[in-house]
Amino acid sequence: MDFMLNDEERQLEQLARTFTQREIVPAAAALDREKRFPQAIYDQALKLGLLNLTIPEAYGGAGLGCLALTLVTEQFARGCVGVAAVLGINALAADAIIHHGNEEQKNWVLPRLVAGELASYAATEPGAGSDVAGLQTRAVRDGDDYVLSGNKIWISNATHASLFVVFARTGPQPGAAGLSAFIVERDTPGLRVGEPLDKLGQRCAPTSEVFFDGCRVPLTQRIGEEGQGFKIAMDAFDHSRPMVAAFGVGVHARCLEESLAYAQTRQSMGQPIIRHQLVAAKLAEMSTSLDAARLLTYRAAWLIDHGHRNTLAASQAKLFAAESVMQAATEAVQIFGGMGYSTEYPVEKLFRDAKVLQIYEGTSEIQKLVIARELQR
Repeated sequence: MDFMLNDEERQLEQLARTFTQREIVPAAAALDREKRFPQAIYDQALKLGLLNLTIPEAYGGAGLGCLALTLVTEQFARGCVGVAAVLGINALAADAIIHHGNEEQKNWVLPRLVAGELASYAATEPGAGSDVAGLQTRAVRDGDDYVLSGNKIWISNATHASLFVVFARTGPQPGAAGLSAFIVERDTPGLRVGEPLDKLGQRCAPTSEVFFDGCRVPLTQRIGEEGQGFKIAMDAFDHSRPMVAAFGVGVHARCLEESLAYAQTRQSMGQPIIRHQLVAAKLAEMSTSLDAARLLTYRAAWLIDHGHRNTLAASQAKLFAAESVMQAATEAVQIFGGMGYSTEYPVEKLFRDAKVLQIYEGTSEIQKLVIARELQR
């Protein structure tokens, strides 16, 4: 086994780290406070070639793999996971098209993403989050079109997206068998995006409801065959869960970084608090769980890059990274004491930002079910 990154990966990671330190860290608190979309940061990351990493070179992308995306995402999230989410959502929508779209769809959509347009992944509904098979938005065939009716919720970047990858029920079959996927332009009549929802954390990353009221979509915009929507969604999650795990790794790394610096300077009982055994133990545990989360995340990304099925590894990485970062954020606030509860220091934001990592892209409970199912294969 070789745990070392190659030269290209190290250079990419360093570029992302430098960019994060220069562009994201100084702006993070204000973006969160003002709930402001990080457009300037997005534009700079695009210009530097830090976005669209997994889009093939034939369509203008970097043609890199999931590990490269994971490395960059971890650095972005170290600065602000809300910003990292904004910068990473295109990868989720693009994956569905890269792996299941036809050549016409790839040539139509992927160069637009490379040029800077945003795409949203519209699966979650008010009555169906982790239960993708329970989606109720309908797409009824009418000649050479489908007519979409229903609504989605918690759709990331929807306020700024120019197109959506939408999952809807096309058949009478209950559950997974009746789902299909579509590419829907924002300006399609009958599609409406709601105002950004107010949130506990990741407040610079807008999430909104999306409504479909008789929204007519050409047959040519269906991804894959009718009834393949569930498979497309699950394949996308195998690619995206390492990226979401990297969100947790990045926040976790920042928790350790801030906690270590504070513990070495904060004096209590005549010495830095890091010399108190209970505080030192918190830092030791935080460091150990960070390395474990990072290794699980890199393994899940490496597996899919090398053509191996990574469903088990991706769910393990997502589960462990989400749970460990929440613990790390809690301990970071504790190490800071009263100051950790203040907006003057960054750990209260890290705490708020971490919580949703246990919820989106499949809750921790769902990850456990996926892991248990995979163990029985």
